[in-house]
Amino acid sequence: MAQVLLSLHGFHSSPASLKAKQMSSYLSEFFPDIQFICPQLPSLPEQMWAMVESVFAQHKNDQIAVMGSSLGGYLAAKAAQKYSVKTVLINPAVYPYRLLESYAGRQVHPYTGDEYQIDQNFMTQLKALEVPLLSRPEKCWVLLQKEDEVLDYRQAFNKYKQCKMSCEEGGDHSFAGFERYLPDIIKFLF
Repeated sequence: MAQVLLSLHGFHSSPASLKAKQMSSYLSEFFPDIQFICPQLPSLPEQMWAMVESVFAQHKNDQIAVMGSSLGGYLAAKAAQKYSVKTVLINPAVYPYRLLESYAGRQVHPYTGDEYQIDQNFMTQLKALEVPLLSRPEKCWVLLQKEDEVLDYRQAFNKYKQCKMSCEEGGDHSFAGFERYLPDIIKFLF
């Protein structure tokens, strides 16, 4: 059975995000047997979730763990609930359908060039992926920084209070200093 780490990036981000690069490099150097998968997520929530499910289908006989940041954290929580896998959420979005209201209208994804609409259908798809509470909170570790300029850390702090939690003063939405956690994340997930 192979070990697989699925990494889910945030809204309008890509597999080239700093956290994904740091984790990929760390695994290459210290845990080359762990397969790192960080797909470019599609723009629409239904398609994002279909991609997550396709990774689980392809690796159904493997040990999969998930890490997700921001909107990717929202998707990772859904994966944690559905597949009962170990998960690390990094400054996760809790109510992205509220946060993205200010983006309503035509969008162009900065990395893929994909054109799409953030409209009621988009929000309905996003809300359908919501997980009220994790049934296995002991399998989830939440990393938060209080100076996240995009998300109110208290939303995730309150929603995931049953989970392992690391909540730091300062920082930002990208989770400054993420590389400090790489060894402990791998130890927790595998």
